[in-house]
Amino acid sequence: MKLVCLVSGGIDSPVAVYSMRHWAQEYIFVHVDNRPFTGDQGYQNFLAVATRLKALLPCPIRAYRVPHGPVLQRHKQDCNQKLTCVFCKRMMMRYGEAIAQQHGASAVVTGESLGQVASQTLQNLRAIEDAVHIPIMRPLIGLDKEDIIRVAKDIGTFELSTVRTTGCAAVPFKPATRARLDHIQLEEEKIPLKKLVQEAVDGAEEIKIK
Repeated sequence: MKLVCLVSGGIDSPVAVYSMRHWAQEYIFVHVDNRPFTGDQGYQNFLAVATRLKALLPCPIRAYRVPHGPVLQRHKQDCNQKLTCVFCKRMMMRYGEAIAQQHGASAVVTGESLGQVASQTLQNLRAIEDAVHIPIMRPLIGLDKEDIIRVAKDIGTFELSTVRTTGCAAVPFKPATRARLDHIQLEEEKIPLKKLVQEAVDGAEEIKIK
């Protein structure tokens, strides 16, 4: 099975990738680059964990960096700020789905676990996956943070993922934790959604993982 994996460079997504190792015949890593809302270190963390995962995994890996900053800027300019995090995750799913279609992949894998951050409440997760038709796999969904950290330390990605980074400047002061799907859809109608997805995916850069 060929899998697209959304890999941020944080603690969770590398563990999610590793958790699917018995099922994957090929991985396609997709790193959604939020710069200039984040600093350069987040991207460096991604490269480091991707390199470590390549050494651990028994199957081929391809990797892409998708420029998300301009899309995020457009949303912040024209849409409800409280929905930024849910919108951001919906766009990540759309990028993952588009790249999966290009490569004939079967599903998108994420590092989400229930209730860990504002975008990962049950209602928000439902709103996020509504953005796409491809299956979404969440191998960490029932784990708590300590479980995930334990695995990350065991596989050697924890230290790489925890190199200090600046937080995302796009995160609103009070992000929505129970976003209504109809409200999100109305906000997304304010921007040229399909065009923004296509431009971001067309601008994706394939990265060679050493």
